Amino acid sequence: MEPPGNPGGTPVELELTLENVESALYQLYFDPDMEHKNVAQKWLTQAQASAQAWHFCWALLSPDKIPEVQFFGASTLHTKISRHWSDLAADQHESLRTQLLSHILQFSSGPKMVLTRLCVALASLALNVIPQAWSQPVADMVRAFQPHKPDPEDGSGAKASQDPHTHCLTLLELLTVLPEEFQSSRLAQARRGQLREALAGEWAVVCPLLRQLMQSQDSSSQVKEKVLKCLSSWVALDVPLGEIQELLHDCFTALSDPELFDAAVETVVNAISQPDCQRYINALLSLMPLVLGLYDQLKTAAQDGDMETSHGICRIAVALGETHSRVLLEQVDHWQEYLALVNMILFCTGIPGHYPVNETTSSLTLTFWYTLQDDILSFEEEKQCVYLQVYRPVYFQLVDVLLHKSHYPSQEEYASWSSDDKEQFRIYRVDISDTLMYVYEMLGAELLSNLYERLGRLLMDPQQSAVWQDTEALLFGFQSIAETIDVNYSDVIPGLIGLIPRINISNILLADTVMYTIGSLAEWLADHPVMLGGILPMVLQGLAKPELSVSSVSTLKRICRECRYDLGPYAQDILTVSQDVLVKEVHKSSQCMWLMQGLGFLLSALPSEEILGRLHSLITPHIQQLDTLAQQELNPTNKQSIIHIVGMLASLFTTLDINRQADCLEGAASSRLPVPQSTQNPVVVVLQQVFTLIQTILSKWLHDSEVVEAVCGVFDKSVRTLLHDFGPMVPQLGEMLGEIYSAFPQASALDLARQMVHIFAGEEHHIPHIRSLTEVLTSTTLTIFQQGPRDHPDIAESFMDLHAQILKRKPDLYLSEQFDVKALFYCGILSLKFPETPTVKAASQFFTEFLSRCKDMPSFGDVLQRDGKLLTETVLQAVGGESPSSLTEHFSEVLLNLSRHCPALLSQWLKETLQTPGFPCAQLTAEQKHTFSQQLLREQTNKRRVKEIVKEFALLCRGPQGSGYSDY
Repeated sequence: MEPPGNPGGTPVELELTLENVESALYQLYFDPDMEHKNVAQKWLTQAQASAQAWHFCWALLSPDKIPEVQFFGASTLHTKISRHWSDLAADQHESLRTQLLSHILQFSSGPKMVLTRLCVALASLALNVIPQAWSQPVADMVRAFQPHKPDPEDGSGAKASQDPHTHCLTLLELLTVLPEEFQSSRLAQARRGQLREALAGEWAVVCPLLRQLMQSQDSSSQVKEKVLKCLSSWVALDVPLGEIQELLHDCFTALSDPELFDAAVETVVNAISQPDCQRYINALLSLMPLVLGLYDQLKTAAQDGDMETSHGICRIAVALGETHSRVLLEQVDHWQEYLALVNMILFCTGIPGHYPVNETTSSLTLTFWYTLQDDILSFEEEKQCVYLQVYRPVYFQLVDVLLHKSHYPSQEEYASWSSDDKEQFRIYRVDISDTLMYVYEMLGAELLSNLYERLGRLLMDPQQSAVWQDTEALLFGFQSIAETIDVNYSDVIPGLIGLIPRINISNILLADTVMYTIGSLAEWLADHPVMLGGILPMVLQGLAKPELSVSSVSTLKRICRECRYDLGPYAQDILTVSQDVLVKEVHKSSQCMWLMQGLGFLLSALPSEEILGRLHSLITPHIQQLDTLAQQELNPTNKQSIIHIVGMLASLFTTLDINRQADCLEGAASSRLPVPQSTQNPVVVVLQQVFTLIQTILSKWLHDSEVVEAVCGVFDKSVRTLLHDFGPMVPQLGEMLGEIYSAFPQASALDLARQMVHIFAGEEHHIPHIRSLTEVLTSTTLTIFQQGPRDHPDIAESFMDLHAQILKRKPDLYLSEQFDVKALFYCGILSLKFPETPTVKAASQFFTEFLSRCKDMPSFGDVLQRDGKLLTETVLQAVGGESPSSLTEHFSEVLLNLSRHCPALLSQWLKETLQTPGFPCAQLTAEQKHTFSQQLLREQTNKRRVKEIVKEFALLCRGPQGSGYSDY
């Protein structure tokens, strides 16, 4: 069927017939065509907003309609009451309430989705009229659902009931959604406070009703479950714990009923998780024996593998122990009960089975241990000592439990796990690792000694037939702590380093942890280089195994970074093994990049006369492969190989910096030792040698942005690392960049040029090359802007960034006749109109720099005088709704700089632009525009204040994003 169209833009009200609405609903629910569904959805949304919706919604609720149509009728009713309440006159409120109650009774037997929506609509109505026009809503609702024939004088609209059970469930549904609707509605703060107080007063009626239903033998499980959900909804209103104490006792009783267990858990957890409960200490303490009373049920569930029961009881124990940790710690007369609760939570942490396959409970407890530790350590010293005597032994037990839980299953079992289970287990181990690191703060050096002694017994005692998981778990514990805690002063690390070579790393999972453990000790090894000889062979052995790719490469990289000045004796072995795995392509591309970065650190620290030779030896096989690829046809495989090799060179040049070694000698000499002028940087030597090859590759792959970006990346990384030592490359690189950009403009070329401007624009002998390059790039980019830059946001962004850098570093370049300052100004204005955040940000930075130079550069001042009004107009249009609101911050930067550098001109431009009717939007008044102008012109330095002013103006322009219930 065709959607109910709206030809010629006819107002939706003229087409709103009941038949059209039903037709659109059938289309929405049953038409397989998604486009038709979307049209119907849009039309129905408009229909709901119309005035006629107040009438057609009742017709849609007719008993002869299908449930989907009835549901839309109920939803429309809720939409009208919650968003369009002001449409109704006050004398219509009573009849609407009566009509709603009547329909709720009518639908009390279902369909459930329609009944719930009608209940939500009545709750919404209640929130609009409580307390002035409906002083006792809950009592009236209870009366309306009494299982007897109502008094004809009552006027509630309730009908005779033959099914008290159904009406009881309906009443509970209504009482459940009332607080929920309050929580989810958008209300003014004063109105929210007023309603909260009114609803809190209604609890006096709700509470005895719920209690009566929970204790009545006539109440079915269905009714009791609904009571629990209703209580859960009301406790979110901060009902005092003392007032629900008896109901909570009923909830604990319900935990023994399998049908009620889940609902009872949810209710108890919600009730005791309210922070306000801490004001009712006696009530909290009365819950302690109830929670501890669940311990036997918990143990039985854990033993039987009943995950749902153990999970639910654990949630209750953690909610009490974590939310109220400090309050319960302070009840010194009850310390044994709280200690028992802590031990119950410890049992949950160590619950049998492998997470997440056999259990999902233990992860719930980890944040509790953070909270308890923080609370203990926050006490004054004398009190803290007492608590530490009690709880340090518990935390040592916790470490044992966590290490046991971190155990991998057998390799056969682990192989059977799904990839999702393995990933969840990995995340779980990360959480355990974080917990162990945190626990170290309480247990200190004794924890490391404890782990070391246990590892020593496993590895040294021939009587110990340790399974590999035990060794792995202890190393995992060490690594967790050493990764973030400074262990340089620990007296057990030398022994640990001595033990590691004794570990058989034939098991991949164990070997992985060994690698990470060594990596976490890289800084310690830098202070104790004599220990490197025993450790490096293991790392190099791991480097040859593809299964250990990530751990072995990252560990070698860390060692090369931290220990590079002590790796001279091992350099040949490291380079030989690395070269071998690179040529054999043992590792994936990203690990090859890491490895090259590590080798860059290593080469940087070698004697200067050795570096070039070893560098050539390392990269020659890859340059030869690149040369071969340059002669071959263009295809995806060759492209990826070229990007890979070029990326490896870029990674190597990121860290290969011979000046780092000179920096390290600074402490031993009075000044940095200069690199001899006759000695070129080895990276520059290599780049000059491969420059022709790179030009060949670019000539063939010029139209492939990924290849061009990768090649530019090599030079970009090099110039960032070498800084002024890169100077000899500037002439030929500048010429090549100009050529490739003129032939096929790409953002990566502009980004590289910006780096060159940043480093070399201040050096006289490089200025001609920099000027020539920037002129070529600018000329080509201006052509793109003339043709329409919308499809090139990356080029617009990089172009703005380049010129912001020129303005900052060498504004004299604009004195050249080749630079059309007016054209650049227009490019900036066009860039401000882009929806992409990076482009707008770059344009705002360009104008920040441009405006700061206007007084020093006459040509800039002339352009600003002529076109500053256009800039102001563009920014105001963007703020007024032309651009996404997330960009407002960047437009405020431009307005701030206009106010700072040319306040008189800005005042004139604001006056001229804002006096235009309907600019920048129709709903602004002349007074609001004037206020904005005055506020803006008063601020010339306070960036935060200007952001606030512009944000407020943007909100005025864009209008409110919807409104809540009436603010009585």
